[in-house]
Amino acid sequence: MDVEIDVQLKIDGKEVPLNPYVQRVFGEVIRGLISTLKGVDENWNHAEVLLDR
Repeated sequence: MDVEIDVQLKIDGKEVPLNPYVQRVFGEVIRGLISTLKGVDENWNHAEVLLDR
């Protein structure tokens, strides 16, 4: 599965620039986590992760 994933990171509304390596790491980790979830279509196209503290 070699599909490129577009990753954007915003902290408190401000976009944080990510180099290609960091984008790839974020994308692969999140894709791996999503792939283990029951009930998620393996052909999903969009995912959002929101973190608040």
